[in-house]
Amino acid sequence: MHITDVTVNAGGVALEGSIAVPEKAAGIVVFAHGSGSSRLSPRNRLVAQLLNQGGLGTLLFDLLTARETEIDEQTGELRFDIDLLGRRLIGALDWLATRPEVRGLPVGLFGASTGAAAALIAAAERPDQVAAVVSRGGRPDLAMDALPRVRASTLLIVGALDGPVIGMNRQAADRMQNEHRLEIVPGATHLFEEPGKLEKVAHLARDWFQRHLEAAERGQPAARSRKAGIFTPRAPR
Repeated sequence: MHITDVTVNAGGVALEGSIAVPEKAAGIVVFAHGSGSSRLSPRNRLVAQLLNQGGLGTLLFDLLTARETEIDEQTGELRFDIDLLGRRLIGALDWLATRPEVRGLPVGLFGASTGAAAALIAAAERPDQVAAVVSRGGRPDLAMDALPRVRASTLLIVGALDGPVIGMNRQAADRMQNEHRLEIVPGATHLFEEPGKLEKVAHLARDWFQRHLEAAERGQPAARSRKAGIFTPRAPR
């Protein structure tokens, strides 16, 4: 597998990142990290490693510059600037389209916390480029206006012990008109720190991306298990 440190040009802003591309990759997944995190997030790196093992490329990059990170560590203001984060991710997608090692590969987005809102905004703005989205403990409710425009198949993953965020994800799911599913992981809290829970997230994400990115590569919609193709949560309220 080829791993390259890169500088992502996201709308004229230079952001540090790394691309990993397995041989004969079926697609590439761009990560949008959550509040106060970075491309070095151990949770996202664990997920990325499993995606790589499943034949998917990954791009992990910082949504903020080094100076912006310093400011955010003091004020906490930029991590919730969803418009800014969304623009950065859109810029990263446009930059990614110029990279020869991934040109033509279907694209997925993996967003955590506030990064999930940025991912959904980017998916709405680049519907012909983004084929699938996965949210881990995300705040899709922060992208409410964009949700009806998201065409990419979307998986929302929330811990069963993360009560408020479950409610936020349900509200967001009600706004979505695409194929989507809310997956509630039993015994998991917001960061999925309990033994085996993050691995469960990684496997759910891998299966979702493999299914939808491989279908996009073939130019066909993924098989749907329900007539309408819209998946809704089964966990008790």
